[in-house]
Amino acid sequence: MNARRITLTGLLLIVIGFTLAAMARNAPKPTPGMRSNLPAGYEVMLLKPSKTTLSLIGLIECPELEGAQRVSEGLKAKLVSTDGSTVKEFPRHFSFRITASLKKVFLDGPMTSIEMADDPQELLLKLKFRVRAYHGFEVREIVPQSIEMIGVPADVPYDERVYRINIDAGNLPITDRLVVEILSPRGEPLTHFPFSLL
Repeated sequence: MNARRITLTGLLLIVIGFTLAAMARNAPKPTPGMRSNLPAGYEVMLLKPSKTTLSLIGLIECPELEGAQRVSEGLKAKLVSTDGSTVKEFPRHFSFRITASLKKVFLDGPMTSIEMADDPQELLLKLKFRVRAYHGFEVREIVPQSIEMIGVPADVPYDERVYRINIDAGNLPITDRLVVEILSPRGEPLTHFPFSLL
């Protein structure tokens, strides 16, 4: 009788163990905590006719996102802040930091080529930016609060310029997607970098 009871107890423990293991496998899986500086991408292009290589590098600066975690639940993915609450909206204030460089900062060669009559140094100083928010099929433009050149002053010759585009996103649902577009001085698109949280 005791042996039978021990066997049943053992089987029960095994079943419970398998059940807990299955539940753990199927539980939402958090990703490592986010950083306040998130890479947005890069583009390397060849400017013609100057044959100069232009690198554009995007970074998102948002201290509010430090430590937040994406939790994957299939189509019901969510973003959880460090205090455990679910984030429903984009952080209201954040910045896109765009580095435009004529230095050879990437081992990869140019991905694309573009006709650009502007002097490459002048191009670096006169880049334009446009920010758009996508909500399903709806698109709206967000006017930046400010666009500033940081680092080396514009009147000092240099082959790299860094811009900070400061955004007030208002009440933007976390399911939306933001895109910063980098334009030439004449408004021709050079590239774009996305910012999405889910």
